[in-house]
Amino acid sequence: MMLHDVNEGNPKRKRRKRIGRGPGSGHGKTSGRGQKGQKSRAGWSQHPVFQGGAMPMIRRIPKRGFNNKFALTVATINVSELEQLFEAGAEVSPQVLKENNKIKSRHDVLKILGNGNLTKSLTVTAHRFSKAAREKIEQAGGTVNEIAVKTTVAEKKRQAKEAAASK
Repeated sequence: MMLHDVNEGNPKRKRRKRIGRGPGSGHGKTSGRGQKGQKSRAGWSQHPVFQGGAMPMIRRIPKRGFNNKFALTVATINVSELEQLFEAGAEVSPQVLKENNKIKSRHDVLKILGNGNLTKSLTVTAHRFSKAAREKIEQAGGTVNEIAVKTTVAEKKRQAKEAAASK
């Protein structure tokens, strides 16, 4: 092999295919579309899941359940992890946990769960707390601060029922 053979037949910039310029162009009178039929016509397009007239995969697969696209995504962290990560008297918040790479996923709400034990007094700020987590944090001498989340329709209905019942 010689040095001048290296890039031979491998052009740096391939010329574009000029379609619709007649039989002398090298792409024939039909511009590479073949004879007749749906694909030869202008404006033809195919549905992305079309499978040649067979029942499409998307319709063959059974679908179950419901996926609420408006649901909040909840990131969770256990009390035992707070015990390992923080010193006594430290402030725990969603920003601090993100900086420590303890919460990596995108989320709308942070919830503290009560799995494990807590011996240090911490000031914990989050959107939600489980009953057990709240008790363990307060037993250890810490404080619980809740961040207000958008009120959902269900919560507003419940509040309206409570207000009506109290009158």
